[in-house]
Amino acid sequence: MSTQTAPQKRVTIHELRRMKAAGERIAMVTAYDATSARLLDRGGVDVVLVGDSVGMVVQGHESTLPVTLDQMVYHCAMVRRGLARAGSRAHLVGDMPFGSYQASPDEAVKHAMRLVAEGGVEAVKLEGGAEFADVISRIVRAGIPVMGHVGLTPQSVHKLGGYVVQGKDAERAQQLIRDAHALEDAGCYALVLECIPAELARLITGQLRIPTIGIGAGPHCDGQVLVYHDLLGLETEFKPRFVKRFAELGEAASAAVGRYVAEVKQGTFPADEHSFHAPSLRLLQVVPPAAAASGDEDHAGVVGAPV
Repeated sequence: MSTQTAPQKRVTIHELRRMKAAGERIAMVTAYDATSARLLDRGGVDVVLVGDSVGMVVQGHESTLPVTLDQMVYHCAMVRRGLARAGSRAHLVGDMPFGSYQASPDEAVKHAMRLVAEGGVEAVKLEGGAEFADVISRIVRAGIPVMGHVGLTPQSVHKLGGYVVQGKDAERAQQLIRDAHALEDAGCYALVLECIPAELARLITGQLRIPTIGIGAGPHCDGQVLVYHDLLGLETEFKPRFVKRFAELGEAASAAVGRYVAEVKQGTFPADEHSFHAPSLRLLQVVPPAAAASGDEDHAGVVGAPV
């Protein structure tokens, strides 16, 4: 009898739509490297997003705007390798960074193809409303699934006047509803709703056939997304209202590093169990270079290993 386990069923765009229809919530997490990807797979996430938020979370920028397409390809490929090593079922999505799709549909298609071919993603995500419907349609016609993103769109931070909740007034709420429908009609298979009122997110989710993934959009979306570093509490200074920390690993990491430093200073690390031995070695005579050159054997030293 074979003891091999059956491979996990991969999460696809069709599986995500089935989950919405069945009322199954979708868990998505943003990550940027292979180690994080493997840990997320062990945790059972459905979707991994390689976000351009890497610019703020990892690179230390004040916005996502400096992130380049080459950098996104690099991080997507890392996450893909991590998921592949884990035999993951997760669906992988990569962000299209600022400047990679705004200029023209032709440029957008070419850059989306790079994320798929070189980064190993199964879909791309781009920000914006109805004004990008043509771009989305072109990418989808090229065979690449697109996840939309409306509400607070960080690449438009200067236009929005900062990182503020969107759709709080009736006029803007109606525009976001129109945007959501336009993106669905353009071919998006899912839609991120970021930092909008929970009531508006519930309305949009109920009207769309495609799944909605919320971040700061209340509990009524078809799924939720958080950044790996945020949900684990790795960044101790940053905690927006929509983040729940499911661990406090930042404090734990700082404490662990402090213990390491103390043991190095005290000479208690490495201990014997962290060292390698070669019992077959015997005491060997070692002559320092200066002594060897002068022929002075009185300066010879001895080095050896336990026998």
